[in-house]
Formats: sequence, C-alpha cells, structure tokens
Amino acid sequence: MKLTKALIAAGALASAASLVAACGSGQVGQSGGSGDSANTANSKKLTLVPGVQAEPFYISMQCGAQEEAKKLGYELTTQAPQKFDATMQTTIVNALGANPPAALLIAPTDDQAMLAPIQQVKNRGTKIVEVDTSLQDKSVAASSISSDNTAGGKLAAQTMAKLAGDKPGSVLILDTIAGTSTTAARAKGFEDELKNHPNLKSAGIQFTDNEPDQAASKVTAALASTPDLIGIFATNLNTGEGAATGLRNAGKIGQVNLVGFDASPSEVDGLRKGEYQGLIAQDPAAIGTQGVQQAVAALEGKPVTRNLTAELHSITKDDMDANSKYFYKQSC
Repeated sequence: MKLTKALIAAGALASAASLVAACGSGQVGQSGGSGDSANTANSKKLTLVPGVQAEPFYISMQCGAQEEAKKLGYELTTQAPQKFDATMQTTIVNALGANPPAALLIAPTDDQAMLAPIQQVKNRGTKIVEVDTSLQDKSVAASSISSDNTAGGKLAAQTMAKLAGDKPGSVLILDTIAGTSTTAARAKGFEDELKNHPNLKSAGIQFTDNEPDQAASKVTAALASTPDLIGIFATNLNTGEGAATGLRNAGKIGQVNLVGFDASPSEVDGLRKGEYQGLIAQDPAAIGTQGVQQAVAALEGKPVTRNLTAELHSITKDDMDANSKYFYKQSC
C-alpha cells in the first residue's frame, strides 16, 4: 500500500454520495458523473473504495481498474475517504447498503474495524474483493490482490544493506498506523531480513499515525539518541516525506540512507534529488486490473483465485530512468 498525503483543500467531510468519481475520468475521490442507476441495472456496477483520496498509488490502481472494467463491459465508480481512516471509510461503505453494487473492491483501512461494514454490504449480495490491504477475517472476500508486503520489506532491507556496504550501524523503521496490514508486513519483513546482515541492527519500529510531521519528529529524536544511525526505512509515502524533512532539518540528507516504499511523483523527485537513496515500487495498476478481473469472475460464476500478488521492484538513482514504467500516476 503506498499511503500518502490526504490533506484535501476542501473543508469538512462530505457525504459519501458526493465522493463518487465518474468512471473513466478524474482522480480518486473526486465527484462527477450522473446519479445512480436503477437497482435493476446494478448487475454491471462495480464500486472501488480505496484507502484515501488523491494519492498516486490509489489513483494508479483506479486507472487500471477503470480500464479493465470498461474492457469487460462493467461500470466502475470510485469513492474514497479524505484520510486513511476507518471511521471515514465506514461512512462510505455503510452508504452503499442503500443501493449495493454488484461487487465492491476495497482497501480496508483497518484489518478489524472494517469487518462489520464490509460484511453488511456482502450480506446484501455484493461480491467483495480486497485490493492492496485485507481483513484479518479471510471468510469475507472472494479474492485478495496485493503486493507481497513481507517480501517488499525484505527487498527494502536488502537494498539498505547494499547502500550501507560494509559500514556498521543502526536502522530505524518508521511505520504508519497500528492495524494497517500492509505496512505491518513491510516492517516485519524488513526486520526479519535485517538479521541476515550482521553489520546492521534494528533501532526499533516507530509509529507515525501516517503524519509527516510525526515522522520528522521521530527522525529528529532518533538522530539524537542513536549516534550510529545509518539508515531509515519508511513504510509508505507520508513516513518517507516526514523522514526526509527530519534529515533535511538536521543536515543529514545523504548521510543517512533513506529507503522508501512506493514510487509516487514526490518520492521519485526525492530520489532524483538524493533525498531518498532507494524506493520499493509496487504495481498498483496491476492490482486494480486483477481486482476487476476477479470481481467479474465471481459475478459470472467463473473460477476465482483467492490470493494474488503483484510484483515489486527496487529502484535506486542509478537505475531509475530504466524503471520509469513503475512510477505512479497523478491522473488517469
């Protein structure tokens, strides 16, 4: 999952219905398009509820999903919360109960708190497909599509070890919000792989509530308490941006290796500038494409694959141009 800034210039949270994005146009969470069709037409309606609005990872996912839905003869609308927040996402999911789509593609923002609202939509006959994140309860979704986040964490640790070379030191792990399945797996994979590199040791995991300013503060504190800090692994965009700010404020850019997760425009720009030394890129468009394929298969009584994984790629400044196809989009 690449979580990123969800600070929308709009004011208070709009009603769930106003968050609908027109199929084939706009970005995640924007309003648009005509009103709901009659219930009799819902057999061709798919709804995507990503983790947060206006985030390049989820925009890229939406683009892949929209293209595949159109190809297969289905209509996809997107509704997204303003923040990566279970309460906000629950409001959106609950509103679907009045006019449930044929299938719901969703990135649960909490692996336990989102169980009840998603189950209620399923009870109305909607097929459930998890994209990016998943519930702890594996009985709800027909299919789950995500990156292998544990493997992504391990790849990040391997990248960190290459960047550090033989130099010994400590590495800080910045996670987002406890209960987020994807970032928790990344952090665990990173810590597990770090044990295979004896010159590096973990400085522990710090949670940031997915707020860049908190990530910056954690970095400032770690620099003061851990003199041998040689690297930071940021499990998503917001933690990475906050970490870069903390390093910049301390005059440590380039001196402490920063490996981030995802390849949003701001992260790619940071990699080019030397603020990041490595990025672990997912393939969100493929997750969206496969999510629609599995939803349609479930609706049409065709075989469904319970768990699918998308590829991950380690990118450094030296090879970033060759890997530009993995950079995330800001619009479809």
